[in-house]
Amino acid sequence: MTVPARGGAAAGQAPFRARQAGATFAGMGRSTRRRIVRLGPALAALLLAAPACFLFNRGNKAAPATAFDVPEGEIALSVTNHNYLDVVVYVLHDGLQTRVGTVTGSSSTLLFLRARLLGMGHELQLYGRAIGSDAFARTQTLIIQPGQYIEWTLETDLRRSSVGVF
Repeated sequence: MTVPARGGAAAGQAPFRARQAGATFAGMGRSTRRRIVRLGPALAALLLAAPACFLFNRGNKAAPATAFDVPEGEIALSVTNHNYLDVVVYVLHDGLQTRVGTVTGSSSTLLFLRARLLGMGHELQLYGRAIGSDAFARTQTLIIQPGQYIEWTLETDLRRSSVGVF
């Protein structure tokens, strides 16, 4: 009874069989070189065609798309809540605190702020209070210009939250 060798070949056979009779490792590299030589013209055609895409598309520049479809006279506030608790969002402006909405735990929402919340100096602060906890997040004073939007990310520890105005 013959026991197969480790690679699945019988004990009397070599575990490696060449593709062709008399082929060696050095001879196998020749077919690879032939493939590379055949790819040369295809690569050259690709390198010549790629700049044409740039040259023929120069005059077709469309206006950049806005990040959000914001109604006239309002400011978009995108809130991403990584906290597991729901968070009530307020805007602090001109010494007042105005409730804007609620962001469910582990979700995102898009809120729209009326332009009157900006006040005379176009300044506001965002304040978020977790429901069922005394944790809160407060941003620094933000100066918002017309056409800008706000992205506020509330982290699991609300003190580590971040805000960006774009």
